[in-house]
Amino acid sequence: MIKRIKQYGSIYGAFVSTSFSEAMSFRAHFVLLIVMDLVFYGTHLWSIDILYDHIHLIGTWRREHLLFFASVMLAINQLTMTLVSENYWQFPLMIRTGNFDFHLVKPVSSIFLTFFRTIRPGSMFNMAFTAPAVVYFGLQVDLGFWAWIALPFGIVLGFLLQNSLEMLFSCAMFWMIDGTGVNFIRIEFQQLARWPDFVYPSMLRGALTYLVPVLLIGSAPVRFLLAPSDFWPILGLVVFLLFFWALLGFFWRMGLLAYESASS
Repeated sequence: MIKRIKQYGSIYGAFVSTSFSEAMSFRAHFVLLIVMDLVFYGTHLWSIDILYDHIHLIGTWRREHLLFFASVMLAINQLTMTLVSENYWQFPLMIRTGNFDFHLVKPVSSIFLTFFRTIRPGSMFNMAFTAPAVVYFGLQVDLGFWAWIALPFGIVLGFLLQNSLEMLFSCAMFWMIDGTGVNFIRIEFQQLARWPDFVYPSMLRGALTYLVPVLLIGSAPVRFLLAPSDFWPILGLVVFLLFFWALLGFFWRMGLLAYESASS
């Protein structure tokens, strides 16, 4: 087991090294991606701030509560953009060109090679924005001591649930000529998750919590951090995470059986 972990750690270290080398070869593009992310983060928080210039409450949340929720979601988004997002766009191209074959002949999980091969270094540097934002708004909502301890674990759980869902969606690309539509559906679900669950009508909220649980990505950790007695959503997040990882393994194997190499 330890040998296996060291093997994957060594491979991932090589992925990080090559991704940084590639990013530094196109420095203008590297800087532009950093600026693009910062503009998105800033405008998202600013739009919430402007909204509260006209109202006092959304549901039971004041300005600082929604800004804290938004900062947590930005942190989850930043992890996804750094560690996984580029691979979702490269996956259908690999299937179409036959380059996916090289993943299948290596003695490493093809899921690992497919979704963790490319890192986006520019987004990594934007942690200098998202981390202080989470801390600042966490202070605004007066998080307790144990909530601060649980905060990074909540962000990681949200990240894992989001990407288990998106990897599962991506399995559909095995049966499609082009994966652009799947990627845009994936992005639209991200948009839905950027608002707390209580803003949606009850039927839609139920569907987005119990069928496609995108609302648990941010709402479950934040609700637990703000009120530890409200632990059912975070428990549901963990259960769905385990369920979707198992489902991912099943549909990935089905996709591999349906895969016909373009290089043959």
